[in-house]
Amino acid sequence: MDNVRHLAPYDSADPDGLTDSQAENLEAEQSVLGGCMYNPRKISEAAGIIQGSDFYRPAHETIWDAILRLHARGEPTEAVALSIELDKTKDLKRVGGRGYLHHLYEYGASDPGYYAEKVRHFADLRAEAELGRRIVQRATAPDAVPGGTTTFIDDYLKRQAERAAGRSGDPADALLAELLDAASLDAMPALEPLVGDLLHLDSLARIIGPSGHMKSFVTIDLAAHVGTGMNWHGHHVRQGTVVYLVAEGARGIRKRVRAWEQHYGLKMDNVLFLPRPVQTRGPEWDTLIEAMRRLQPQMIVIDTQARVSVGVEENSNTELGVVIERIEDLRRATGACVLVIHHTGHIGEHGRGASAAKGALQSELHVSKKGDSARNIVVTMKVGKQKDDEEGRDLQFGLKVITLDGEAKPDGRPLTSVVLESLDARPTPLTYGTPEWLVAALDKAAVDIKWGGPRVIKWCAEQGIQMRKEKIEEAVRLRKRRGSLDEALDVRNDLPPNLPHDLETPTPPKTGGTPGEIAQNPRSNIPPNAGGGPGDAPSKPPSPRSPSREGGGVGEDDENTTPTAPLCAVCGRPLNTDWAARGYDTHIGCDPTTGGHPNTPKTNHPDTEEQ
Repeated sequence: MDNVRHLAPYDSADPDGLTDSQAENLEAEQSVLGGCMYNPRKISEAAGIIQGSDFYRPAHETIWDAILRLHARGEPTEAVALSIELDKTKDLKRVGGRGYLHHLYEYGASDPGYYAEKVRHFADLRAEAELGRRIVQRATAPDAVPGGTTTFIDDYLKRQAERAAGRSGDPADALLAELLDAASLDAMPALEPLVGDLLHLDSLARIIGPSGHMKSFVTIDLAAHVGTGMNWHGHHVRQGTVVYLVAEGARGIRKRVRAWEQHYGLKMDNVLFLPRPVQTRGPEWDTLIEAMRRLQPQMIVIDTQARVSVGVEENSNTELGVVIERIEDLRRATGACVLVIHHTGHIGEHGRGASAAKGALQSELHVSKKGDSARNIVVTMKVGKQKDDEEGRDLQFGLKVITLDGEAKPDGRPLTSVVLESLDARPTPLTYGTPEWLVAALDKAAVDIKWGGPRVIKWCAEQGIQMRKEKIEEAVRLRKRRGSLDEALDVRNDLPPNLPHDLETPTPPKTGGTPGEIAQNPRSNIPPNAGGGPGDAPSKPPSPRSPSREGGGVGEDDENTTPTAPLCAVCGRPLNTDWAARGYDTHIGCDPTTGGHPNTPKTNHPDTEEQ
């Protein structure tokens, strides 16, 4: 390496080793910008030749990007519209103010396509000068190896060829090449689910709801399940890193996280919190985008939309559109699900402000609550929008109060928070929240069996029992059906013909267990021994039944039975004619496994007699 001349010290004033006349052509850049401002039809032609990075001056690159945004939205690109656009992004002063934009407009008579070629020419010269500088630096580095410089040159030439191919040619031909036929649509990547059918990767989603209706609690629960990889209340979850921008209510986040960890017995791993807002229209948003690009999280939560868009007129589609576009920049840089929390308006059905945001959403979830305390609050999540999937059913949650271990308020009272508990995914066999459990609870409390659904729903609310309305109504139906087996014959129309004999004269079943078993459930306030003995429901004596209602057999009226009356398919005795006319071929109490009539002493079957 002795024959290689060492480089002179790096001169920051001349980064590319070029003179001013070689590094840029100021008038060419101004002509491109002014011509596109004056004649928007030329923008597509110029965009097919140059990129924003081809401008030597950063201010010109910023102006060019603003022109492209306006053109993409179909808005004017003249000086006034451009100054408004740059003012929204806080870039107007940095590019020289309104005066400089009007100065550029004076170049409107020029041909943007012609001068775009010149801008590209100087950009290529700067790139080659930079290449030469890096080649010498690599070749003279202490750890340089033979062939390393050649590989670097090959990679550079490949990138330049791809870049030139993307910018050259007729822009219309390039656009036509992007069109897909129906068969080619299968090659497009499908949406990847993040949380069941509710949230997807590389999408923009939003949770909306009135203030104070548990939106943040639902979102923290979602984030925690994504971070830990646990299924979210019956919905499959793809595990990944979550970044949570706590732009609102940052001081209360710690207590909610600790309550979740204590409830599930897990650390909320892979969930990172930024306890302050970052403004979408400020320069720090670009820093956030770059940081997230490096981290590559699966989910980014913005809590709330209003706190990251301070000063934006949210009723303006134009201004809100800029905010949504900046959030979309975050999504494009990461491929994450960007979940925004937003408040509803006075009506409470739609997100507050302009409707421009909803069109960009892949999913929108509406969260609301009913109740006034943790004991009786029911949180409902409705799927308000799914762009590419059918809207799923509503989800409902109750709240469980968690007393934080080892923590207390300054006055000594325990420190508490709440976590969500699904009212849809509870276990079914005689556990809290099922119709069967409620039947036992109503029996234990000696609730009148004649109570209808509305009255039982009110009773459940008074007792702090959180259940879905349809499950409560199902419990009411179960109780009435069980209690109606001894009622009039016409009630039996819906009963199966081979009803087991032990249900013919039912008594309310025991709730089972030890005294106060239901009261031991922390979410129930039912007295342990209400309405009966220890752990038992009050007994009900069997009601007398007329032989005619029994459906035949011993003791039935002879006048209702004729010698030609149909016979029971099990015991062979005559059936009541009215009963047979209903289509039944057995007595109610006949047991098909024994072949005996309930009023006849059972004898051993010949096949089972002892030999």
